[in-house]
This record gives sequence, structure tokens and C-alpha cells, in this order.
Amino acid sequence: MKRRETAILYFVDELKAEADIAIVVMQKAAKIARDLHAHSELMRHMLATARKVKDKPMAEAVETVVREWMDAWNLPRAEWPQLEQEMIIFTQAFHVFANRPDAEADLILRNACAALEAGFVREGTRLCDEMAWRSKCAHGWWEVVSPQPPAMTGSKPRPTIPAFEPGQPFWEAGCAPFCR
Repeated sequence: MKRRETAILYFVDELKAEADIAIVVMQKAAKIARDLHAHSELMRHMLATARKVKDKPMAEAVETVVREWMDAWNLPRAEWPQLEQEMIIFTQAFHVFANRPDAEADLILRNACAALEAGFVREGTRLCDEMAWRSKCAHGWWEVVSPQPPAMTGSKPRPTIPAFEPGQPFWEAGCAPFCR
């Protein structure tokens, strides 16, 4: 009968193993934080814009909000014709919520957001990625965590986004002042 040897984890090896685990946890946490923050920033901007036009008729308000949204993403409105219906319903939901912020309007907004997200997933992307990689209001740290793909269709330079500055924590690279 062979005797089984137990591995001894010496101090240096133990520290390396702990560091490896901590790095994986940090990477996952940074990616989750980037995704959630990009998603929440889009929703904040959508609601702020919807509130500016809440007293206008639905069709006019939706047109204004979608135009501002696509301008902020440097895209022509017709870029995603296959998502136009989801985009309109999503924007209408913000108009409803801006005028009547209650549980029913919140549910409508949640469902419209889920439908738009599903549409982007069908297209091979995600709403948070599009916000992070296209918006003029993106936060600089998002790029550090998840860089824009080099061959992204329709991308344009975004010089107003604060870049990561050496000597600062990466998360301090925020958004342009006009986005606050």
C-alpha cells in the first residue's frame, strides 16, 4: 500500500495562492461593477431626459429622448432598425415613469428594459457594453476594466471622457462634467 503524501503549503506558496484568488475575485468584481454602473448611468440619463420632456405628448417626447440618446452614443437613429420597436417601448416607459413614478410604471419600465436588453443580446451585444463603449457620458474607468473592441462598428472618438491618470485609483476616472 502506497502512502499518500500531503502537500505542504509553505508561507510564500500560501501568499501566492491567496493573491491569485484575490485577483480573480477583484477582476470579477470590477467587471460586475462596470456592467452595473454603465447600466445604471444609462437609466439615470434616460430618466433625466424623460423628465425634461414629460409634459410633451408621448410621440414628441419619445422622439426627443431617442434623438438625444443616439446623439450621446454617436449613432444615427437607424443604426439598429431591428431594435427600433424595443427602443421606442423602452423610451415610452421612461416617459410614463417620469409622469407617474409609481409601482405600475416601475414594472412597465423594468419589463421594457428587459425586452431591450434581450434585443441587444440577440444582436450579440449588451446594453451596458453599448453604453460603456459608445456614450459620450461613459466613465473613464469602464474602459480600463473592459476596453472597447478595436473594430467596433460605428464607434467614434470620445475625447471628453476622462482618461485613467497614473497615480490615481482607476475608479477615479469618471465622466465628463456635462454628464453629471
